[in-house]
Amino acid sequence: MSHPLANKVAVITGAGRGIGRAIAHGYASAGATVVCIARTVQDIDEVAADIQAAGGHAVAMPCDVTDVTAVDVLFRQVAEVYGGLDIAVLNAGIDAEHTRVEDSTPTVWTQIVEVNLFGAYYCARAAIPLLKSRGGGRILMVGSGLGHHGRTQQSAYACSKAGLWMLTRVLSDELLGDHISVNEIIPGPVDTSMARASSDPSSVFSIESEWIKSPEDVVPLALFLASQPHPGPTGQTFSLMRRTV
Repeated sequence: MSHPLANKVAVITGAGRGIGRAIAHGYASAGATVVCIARTVQDIDEVAADIQAAGGHAVAMPCDVTDVTAVDVLFRQVAEVYGGLDIAVLNAGIDAEHTRVEDSTPTVWTQIVEVNLFGAYYCARAAIPLLKSRGGGRILMVGSGLGHHGRTQQSAYACSKAGLWMLTRVLSDELLGDHISVNEIIPGPVDTSMARASSDPSSVFSIESEWIKSPEDVVPLALFLASQPHPGPTGQTFSLMRRTV
């Protein structure tokens, strides 16, 4: 069996459920040591235990990505245990409100941006020194088509993902000389608990021509980008949607 990520260390945020969980399993099967990060301890404990039971290498490290101090401590722990980092998949995200801007709740709007954008920024900032210590690496942002085009009644989510896309572009330029690639994955509609809870009749789930994926359908693209040689693509969006992002 091929192990393209053998001897690599990968941190995955939002690894307890959905896309993050699937990528954690996929990377472990490809030979990586996976650091599973999420707020819910039980979820990431289960993921790490399942990976270990299958013969892979994984550890659960609970963390709230909106707590910059906790994020810094976590990445210092990763450095102490593994001596560096090769891949950071910044996947943690929420979509907690569907309403027009004039009817929105400021605390909820802010919370969505804090998790989806600030959380990714905190993690990227903390991961960069560890990636540099390995002589290079990869940052993968899990974005959204809404970050490129938006949608009514999802202003917080769309704005947070738009910011994530711009962070991808800026970081790719800043880290070009450090052999660190930074790319965005747009999964399109994925059948997860968060997606179903936040969908509405006008969402992509109701578009007959769209590809409604399982979380596991996102893994091949995430694995492809994690295993690209240096130099490889950077500052790019890779979409699994059947329509323009």
